[in-house]
Amino acid sequence: MGARSKSRKRALDILFEADQRGVNVQGLLLERLAKPVTQSPLADYTVTLVEGVVRQWAEINELLTTYSQGWAIERMPAVDRAILRIGTWEVVYSDEVPEAVAISEAVALAKALSTDDSPTFVNGLLGRLAEIKHTL
Repeated sequence: MGARSKSRKRALDILFEADQRGVNVQGLLLERLAKPVTQSPLADYTVTLVEGVVRQWAEINELLTTYSQGWAIERMPAVDRAILRIGTWEVVYSDEVPEAVAISEAVALAKALSTDDSPTFVNGLLGRLAEIKHTL
């Protein structure tokens, strides 16, 4: 697994944990930076991802709600929400990673960590956001 893939997984862990515990994502990130729970500290790209998602939180949630076609964001599995938030930030708001790579990485996380239907859902939703990105 590449460094950026690991960073995405760690960002997913933070977003998922905050969601499950009902705590502030930025606060949890600061806690993890101050007292890492793993042997290695958080990578810079993990911090970039989490901070990017937090900065665009409302816009990301609005995009996911608008383009998920009948799926309220609250109804999505928590892991899918976290994957989609990271993927949406990378696809729509970041120029660091090609859209196809961001989508592929999100699908890989969904395959590894979520339901059988999640990879297709993640791929379709992020693909749609990539298509309409220039109109946003």
